[in-house]
Amino acid sequence: MLKNFSYDIFDLNEINEVENLFASPDLLGFNVTIPYKEKIIDYLDELSDEAEKIGAVNCVLIQDGKKTGYNTDAYGFEKTLLLHKTPSQDKALILGNGGAAKAVKYALDKHNIPSITISRNTEINFENLDKETVAKHKIIIQCTPVGTFPNVKDCLNFPFDGLSSEHLIIDLIYNPNYTQFIINASEKGAKTVNGYYMLEQQAEKAWEIWNFQKK
Repeated sequence: MLKNFSYDIFDLNEINEVENLFASPDLLGFNVTIPYKEKIIDYLDELSDEAEKIGAVNCVLIQDGKKTGYNTDAYGFEKTLLLHKTPSQDKALILGNGGAAKAVKYALDKHNIPSITISRNTEINFENLDKETVAKHKIIIQCTPVGTFPNVKDCLNFPFDGLSSEHLIIDLIYNPNYTQFIINASEKGAKTVNGYYMLEQQAEKAWEIWNFQKK
């Protein structure tokens, strides 16, 4: 029998405010967004195998008082990757090292695609990443929030000259549809994909998780 559900936004100023959510007797679960995908783990009772390996949670199920963390980002990204990837695109650069980037790396590892993570503190970072390295890695995944609405003109420092028509660019941002990063990459002939399909697919998986508890 169908029941009435609602999906609302819970704006938290600090992660510890999640305790107030857990006090709600009718709450079945919720999604977790930047910047709390890693911090939420300390407030949960259990993690799915994937979430534990990834080290980030974007979906929480509350069942009989037990709070379980899942990662559906990896599922959503995997669906996006396999829809667009070609056989020659066999090495990846992951831009960013937050919760979403960890889910991306998990999915790449699952499909035996070697990857390098680029962040401010890695050996190869946004200051020394060169176009030769970009040219050798035909999959680029933009996992930072840079360029998200309303800051749509913002863009990572990135050597776009290393891109070609052989590259697949996946920007996990879905608002706006075309980030400045995607615009710059498409001007070099690269195939570009935003994060909307990933958003849909991870949401479908989350809905499946929340519904499973009622069966």
